[in-house]
Amino acid sequence: MPDPRGFLAHGRSLPAKRPVPVRIADWHEVYTNHDAGALRDQAARCMDCGVPFCHNGCPLGNRIPEWNEATRTGADDTAIEQLHATNNFPEFTGRLCPAPCEAACVLGIADQPVTIKQIEVQIIDRAYDSGLVTPQPAPEPSGKRVAVVGSGPAGLAAAQQLARAGHEVVVYERDERIGGLLRFGIPDFKLEKKHIDRRLDQLTAEGVRFVTGCEVGVDISAAELREQYDAVLLATGALAGRDVDTPGRELRGVHLAMEHLVASNRAVHSGQSPTLSAQGKHVVIIGGGDTAADCLGVAHRQGAASVTQLDLYPQPPATRNGEQDPWPTWPTILRMYPAHEEGGAREFAAAAHEFVDDGTGAVRAIRIQQVDVRREDGRRVVTPVPGTERELPADLVLLAIGFAGTEPSPLLSDLGLARSARGTLDCGADWQTGAEGVFTAGDAHRGAALIVWAIAEGRAAAAAIHRYLGVPGDLPAPVDAAAQPLAVPR
Repeated sequence: MPDPRGFLAHGRSLPAKRPVPVRIADWHEVYTNHDAGALRDQAARCMDCGVPFCHNGCPLGNRIPEWNEATRTGADDTAIEQLHATNNFPEFTGRLCPAPCEAACVLGIADQPVTIKQIEVQIIDRAYDSGLVTPQPAPEPSGKRVAVVGSGPAGLAAAQQLARAGHEVVVYERDERIGGLLRFGIPDFKLEKKHIDRRLDQLTAEGVRFVTGCEVGVDISAAELREQYDAVLLATGALAGRDVDTPGRELRGVHLAMEHLVASNRAVHSGQSPTLSAQGKHVVIIGGGDTAADCLGVAHRQGAASVTQLDLYPQPPATRNGEQDPWPTWPTILRMYPAHEEGGAREFAAAAHEFVDDGTGAVRAIRIQQVDVRREDGRRVVTPVPGTERELPADLVLLAIGFAGTEPSPLLSDLGLARSARGTLDCGADWQTGAEGVFTAGDAHRGAALIVWAIAEGRAAAAAIHRYLGVPGDLPAPVDAAAQPLAVPR
């Protein structure tokens, strides 16, 4: 049983981050790790609640009290077994998920919540170091073939589940390397790509085959795909960037955030100069979420002259407002990312009014103004505040305001599928689209969401495909994964 006084004996503690001057000079991850003793102390804070609300916060249904207790007692083999029981890729979620499980931690009612995310990532890192992560190939083939289109976390999770059930799985990726946004959209200071590569080694050993540089619907037709495979999973993500119609949007130097992040990631791993760099430039980032913070960290490492981040909304409180965001809901609070410690300015309740031309068709500045944001009948109403207009220098403007759903493609039209009004792909409770034998999961179905939702949906869709193929036995799937989109923290 857990230590009943653990949370009284130990306060919440996170491992140190590498010093700012050191980390902005390279692309390695920001966080270090706790030593074994400190990690056990943090796991001891878990109370193993009779009703563990951390489960409510996690779409994967992670067995958090179980692997916390195993960590506390030094049973690394049990900890990784419990962690892998619900989560294919804890090395990704432990680094990238904003941890709604911690927001739902019972200890958080009167104290600081358990460091669930940090314990998770160290369980998997220690398991790799100890040789506890090994391939689990199926004992015998099923004779069924499944194509997975897209190699992000939803597609990879589904591929692994299906391969372990004995199905022949081929993952198609249009980029030159596997990983989707994990590979090209997430900077290395949040997720070093070695974590993707060693997991791909495991999937390959389990029988998953990868085809890169292949855009399904262009390089291989939908008809060929359906002829060659018994089922198809569309896990193409939600990569269509949300844009603006602000005057001056057409100017050179105004880009969607992903253009900057992808160019940076490719440059880091090719050793070549990025095709889009912040070096020596005055950068303005429009947006206040994870993607904006990623752009901020990249701009620091590329040597920007200045960086300003504009958030449309007013500055939220530092701690949970119990009336507006009662426990265990996801709270609206000021979220500080490591990139904010590294420099730059952050302005709230500010909106872009115009991008200013330098006379040659390139942006030289951005006119901003303060705004009042409120809700009326469920709609967001943004009202400019008179007399607050001013100009910021800007050689590079990055639009980090979210995504508009999955991208239109010949594959969808060839399959007779249409995007919904949200830019997503609809499906039934069995994860099957309107096309027989064609399924969908992850951001392509849900819209841009958390990595835990992508993995949860990938696992659930894999279980549905397994049933559709008529092979005896069931695949494990998250109990919380549902075919219909739900509200999730952004």
